[in-house]
Amino acid sequence: MYLVVNGWFWGQMNTGSGQYLHHLVQRLPEVDGQARYTLVLPQASAAPAPAGWQVVVMPPARLGDNLAKLWFEQISFPAACRRLGADVAFVPYWGSPWRRPCPTAVTVHDLIPLLLPAYRGSVRQRAYTWLVSQTARRANLTLTDSQASRRDIIQHLGLSPDRVQAILLAADERFQPITDPAELARVRSRYSLPPRFILYLGGFDVRKNVAGLVRAYARWAQQEVPLLRRSGTSDAPPDAIPHLVIAGKLPAADTSFTPDPRRLAAEAGITEHVHFTGWVEEADKPALYSLASLFVFPSLYEGFGLPVAEAVACGTPVLSSNRSSLPEAAPGALLADPEDLDALAAAMAQALCAPRPAAPPDARRTWLDVARETIPLLKELS
Repeated sequence: MYLVVNGWFWGQMNTGSGQYLHHLVQRLPEVDGQARYTLVLPQASAAPAPAGWQVVVMPPARLGDNLAKLWFEQISFPAACRRLGADVAFVPYWGSPWRRPCPTAVTVHDLIPLLLPAYRGSVRQRAYTWLVSQTARRANLTLTDSQASRRDIIQHLGLSPDRVQAILLAADERFQPITDPAELARVRSRYSLPPRFILYLGGFDVRKNVAGLVRAYARWAQQEVPLLRRSGTSDAPPDAIPHLVIAGKLPAADTSFTPDPRRLAAEAGITEHVHFTGWVEEADKPALYSLASLFVFPSLYEGFGLPVAEAVACGTPVLSSNRSSLPEAAPGALLADPEDLDALAAAMAQALCAPRPAAPPDARRTWLDVARETIPLLKELS
């Protein structure tokens, strides 16, 4: 098999599509060393080429960012596949070509812009969603990250079930329980972490439901410590209960689409019990998860939800949403309705009282497993 892959997201590890691309292409040759692999890029990248891959850089399109991406997906990448004589073209995100240069596979991670009104965007963005919906219907194979997303794709894109395959993702191998006291102390100091804390790590767009998390935490805290009741006082110390640590780069603007959690904490009267770390370096995340008493991820919709898988891999207790793919991403996690604040608050109390889970087994799912399940499906197309 000669596999040619769309590398638009190569070097963009701050995106889910970029992480998926990097992890997968680095492991495909480990699974099938006899196949040939080429990564097609829209421009030269500072990210090193993956081992076992040829890299082809296409001439840059002299267009704006949006049109340049569309040109690469529909013109440059298919042309490269034809010129190279690809057996299979693979687009690892929702953006496959209208005119297939050869048998084509596409990964549709989720249907967020199709299913969630707040994410439909401008007329131009809605036109793009229509286009990629049509091109996914023309692909020979559609991969996705969970059974929940597979059901959405079959229902809303109208694809035949035998053309849609779910392959669960995995946390990177570096996510594991951190026990080294020096490393834990370094990360605690770097982010000024309180002695005990509930952790949220993720984005701040509205579907992440950070507003629901803050309000549920306030509701739980006000039941736990009279100090936090609006009308009462107490001599309980500020760290009598775990604080809430909200990690990640905060929104540039406080809008209905990206509500600022600092305002939400102030409105809930819990400012002194909420900490904001700002951007967290990738190398610090395993220790951050390991230090947390509980990781909470109350998202309203996810194609997979890598943060919950990362927290589980680090041995951190997890409270997650009972919606979309999240029960699949965090087997064994405590689940709750993300829009029921009383249920979220009660689940926090329950999770914090439960014993910390054992370290994940050695047989944990890895990206090599993802590659092993992906390769046979691609080879069937060649």
